[in-house]
Amino acid sequence: MEPSPERNGKEILEVINKIIMLLTGEVPIRCQDVAVFFSMEEWDFIEGHKNLSEDIMIENLHLFTLPGSLGDITKSFVDFTDPLEVDRYFSFNVSSTLCLTSSLLKIFPGRPGLQRLVVNLTSLAAQQPFKSCTLYCAGKAAREMMFKVLAEEEKDVQVLNYSPGPLDSAMQEQMRRHTADPDARLHFIHLQESGQLVDCQVSAKKMLDILQGDTFISGKPVDFFD
Repeated sequence: MEPSPERNGKEILEVINKIIMLLTGEVPIRCQDVAVFFSMEEWDFIEGHKNLSEDIMIENLHLFTLPGSLGDITKSFVDFTDPLEVDRYFSFNVSSTLCLTSSLLKIFPGRPGLQRLVVNLTSLAAQQPFKSCTLYCAGKAAREMMFKVLAEEEKDVQVLNYSPGPLDSAMQEQMRRHTADPDARLHFIHLQESGQLVDCQVSAKKMLDILQGDTFISGKPVDFFD
């Protein structure tokens, strides 16, 4: 029996709302058949009970990475002299993403009838340098390449590297207020004043359309403006 149009519409709306939360980085996604990233305490529990997953028969495993953090944008490249500060950033934004994603893919290995999808929220900063964004640019570049490798190695896993565009979000506000480089600050102020920022709901809908269309090349970056 086919689901009713009303039910389909409701489910799509729920997914869009969850994706909006993801794009803004405010809360993680939590809905049926969509995996989320957990706190280390929650993950320790899951690791201790991973045998229970053998009894879970799901048809869709959707993993969405969180956008990550900016890092200290009040500093320039030459100001990062503390290895521990840099290590903490990459541990939070890169290492944890790699380890949690790979662990979930191992817990739910490929099998007939199971669709495995990983969505990485990437950024123009993964390819283009922005002053005062040393850690953010490096972290985004590392994550994007990391998921490109996943797409090459695991052909049954669909990987969408989605760049949502310059979102009208708290992150943009941080860039306008705290970026150390004056030229970079003017750039982000201009994005807002000229109306070039993208509404989170619009970008979320675009990502959902891409996923539903299922025409993207696994691992290849897809930009909101494509």
